[in-house]
Formats: sequence, C-alpha cells, structure tokens
Amino acid sequence: MDTQRTIYITAFTVLGILLSTILHAAIEIPAINLLVSDFGRWSLGLTWSQWFWVHHVGSVILGVAGALFGFWQGKYWWNVIYVEKKFGKR
Repeated sequence: MDTQRTIYITAFTVLGILLSTILHAAIEIPAINLLVSDFGRWSLGLTWSQWFWVHHVGSVILGVAGALFGFWQGKYWWNVIYVEKKFGKR
C-alpha cells in the first residue's frame, strides 16, 4: 500500500506542476501581447532584460508553488479517500 500512496501523491504533485504551467501561460501570454503592442506604455519602467528576470523568477515561484500545492492535495485526498473512506462503496 505504501507504493500506491507514493504513486498517488507523486501524480498529484505532477498535476500541481502542470496546473502551475497553465497558470503561468495564462498570465504571461496576455502580458507579452501588451508589451509587444506598446512597450513604453506597459513596461512599468522595466527593460526587456528585467522582464526576462521577472519571467524566470515567476517560473520558479509558480513551479515550486504548484509542486507544493499538488503534494499537499495528494496527501489530503489520500487521507479522505483511503484512510477516512469518505468516498467509496456504501
């Protein structure tokens, strides 16, 4: 059962990372479109080089946050489904 729990929590962690990637794209695509359309207006006084740093830092933060959220959700739902048996055959 320990292997099953490990796979379950790992799958949730991967799901969290994937969801953070989707969130990253949902934020970054419109931001890049605004920057490309009128850089002077939407750049917030940052250069392209600084925007690349914002991108890299944001990527790391979202990736770590997604992994932690997925890990936390995996542990939570494992407990609800397999330990407390709240969802299942009645």
